[in-house]
Amino acid sequence: MKLVTIEGQLRSDFGKTASRQYRSEGRVPCVIYGGSENIHFTATQKELKGVIYTAEFNKAVITVDGKTYTCILKDLQFNKTTDVVTHLDFLELVEGKRLNANVPLKFVGQSVGVKSGGRFEIKMSTIKVRTIPKYLTTSIDVDITHLEIGKNLRIEDIKVENIEIMHNKRIPVAAVVTTRALKQAENEAAKAGKK
Repeated sequence: MKLVTIEGQLRSDFGKTASRQYRSEGRVPCVIYGGSENIHFTATQKELKGVIYTAEFNKAVITVDGKTYTCILKDLQFNKTTDVVTHLDFLELVEGKRLNANVPLKFVGQSVGVKSGGRFEIKMSTIKVRTIPKYLTTSIDVDITHLEIGKNLRIEDIKVENIEIMHNKRIPVAAVVTTRALKQAENEAAKAGKK
């Protein structure tokens, strides 16, 4: 997994007024939880962009007041009108302690259905998993090579070790659907066959 390093400044003031003041200085209020104590700190938008503006699932190595914490991003809040990040929550990774995380799916291979003229559709791009920190991964590979037209790939088809997937096994994550051109060709072939 890619590591993003963040230098945080310990927060001493709390509440809306203090948070507004931090934001006016270009700093974002953040919290680390999940370890022995909650750590409240601020960091600049620039330092945080590696965990905010990315589709990748990264670990953050956050240094606050001389101590270092390895974390994952759990939640972020934006200002509804300006789209500026207003708050971030990080979960500290404690070795051996189970955690829930949303991990991206990476679809690999070319489907036989797509080769036959179908269109590949992604129904879920991330899944919720439960595991311990050492088994956390940037993404989960899902082989779509055998996916045929009109078929779904479901949660139960995803094979991972040491990771529990927290969704119903029957939920579809991807499918290959018939395209309009393929339907038209099938209809014309059926009409030609009737003549």
